[in-house]
Amino acid sequence: MSSDNNNTTNVPPAPPAPQLSDRGKGRKGIGKKGAKRHRPPPEDPKNGVKNADIRRMCRRGGVKRISGTLYEESRGTIAMFIENVIKDVHSYARHARRKTITAVDIVYALKRQGITLYGFGV
Repeated sequence: MSSDNNNTTNVPPAPPAPQLSDRGKGRKGIGKKGAKRHRPPPEDPKNGVKNADIRRMCRRGGVKRISGTLYEESRGTIAMFIENVIKDVHSYARHARRKTITAVDIVYALKRQGITLYGFGV
């Protein structure tokens, strides 16, 4: 026997040091993925509305069958509608001498277009 065994005391071994990883809090690597905040913008603003989105709106309206030319026509109509609403919203914010657009500005602009929207503080 060696003399090392005689000099040891009954002290439990120290726990291992925690491993530092880039996983963050949580279990089994759930953290540190997060949302991608900086996405490249779509090439054309009209292409932001996909065919499936237009089809969904048509189904909600009760349309059973959709022509292929409807998609481009719908994109043009949606872009024109949004452009008009944005112009009105901008004029409301500018009239109030604000650079920040509020939900109330959008509600008023939609009301001016003939669409009444409830539940946003008006």
